[in-house]
Amino acid sequence: MNKYQLQERTKKFHIDVIRLCEVLPKNIAAYEIAKQLIRSAGSVGANYRAVCLSKSQTDFVYKIKVVLEEADESLYWLEILKETGIADHISLINPLLTEAKELVFIFSASRKKANDTLTKQNIKIAK
Repeated sequence: MNKYQLQERTKKFHIDVIRLCEVLPKNIAAYEIAKQLIRSAGSVGANYRAVCLSKSQTDFVYKIKVVLEEADESLYWLEILKETGIADHISLINPLLTEAKELVFIFSASRKKANDTLTKQNIKIAK
């Protein structure tokens, strides 16, 4: 998968999350979770676009860590929606859980590979 395909994939993830949140029950818990989920899912796509504009390998590693954190946070909120039963009945939830897990895996692997490259080049990165 190239960077343009991944940009489209992360954008679609954000759009699908918005669609899920539109059909959530209208209660305080669902509203608060939806706010967090929409924010983190949007950050996955927006920050991945920033990754694609990285100025250096070190900059790439720093930015991909942010994307990974946001993807993992999105996964967390989707799990909360599922496990509380708030969205258990909504058909969109399981595909989004799968997609969030896959994105976490992709960005984790990218971070590790880039980090390994920097280590081989003996370049220190900020934790």
